[in-house]
Amino acid sequence: MKHGKKYKEAAAKVDRDALYTYEDALSLVKELAFAKFDETIEMAVNLNLKKSHTVRDTLVLPHQFSGEKKVLVFAKGEKATEAEEAGAAYVGAEELVEKIKGGWLDFDVCVATPDMMREVGKLGPVLGRRGLMPNPKTRTVTMDIKGAIAELQKGRVEYRADKTGVVHLPVGKVSMDPAQVKENIDVFMSELVKKRPSDVKGDFIKTAAVSSTMGPGVRIAVGAN
Repeated sequence: MKHGKKYKEAAAKVDRDALYTYEDALSLVKELAFAKFDETIEMAVNLNLKKSHTVRDTLVLPHQFSGEKKVLVFAKGEKATEAEEAGAAYVGAEELVEKIKGGWLDFDVCVATPDMMREVGKLGPVLGRRGLMPNPKTRTVTMDIKGAIAELQKGRVEYRADKTGVVHLPVGKVSMDPAQVKENIDVFMSELVKKRPSDVKGDFIKTAAVSSTMGPGVRIAVGAN
């Protein structure tokens, strides 16, 4: 991958052989950010996983940094009313399915009641590619519509390991207090450790790094404070 001059200058200030503490890594990421916008800080954690393992869940970070999400709810009757009262941006059933089939995608996350999944499943090719398909594992297929919307509005995020065993998750903004970003990371790493499969041998977390949107990765000494 080709990088520009500013990236190369930033990368030159990172010791590629060093493992930084969380605090030092975040300080360096903040120092090296060069974009004109408020860059997002992202964690990348490489896990010791077999092909048969799945690591996927949701969590609510203690310090939020993204704007309010537009929540779309597929529901009927009382559950549709519950969604409207809970503040969902869009609520509907088959008419929303047809609207999305037509190319409309002006929402950030979908929630559905179980009885709606037969219809919602028809949107697999559209929602699946964008990571928007409701799923019981991420608590977006549920009868607790009010609770789901409340958590999503608080900033509930999904994380999952990719095919190479790496989990990526935004944990803050460059403009944030580093202590708040560190707290978000602590919650994230604590949740990851809980997902360790029982048959994993050796270290579960192999490597971890933090970076800004445009900046180079900074490797972290896992467990360092």
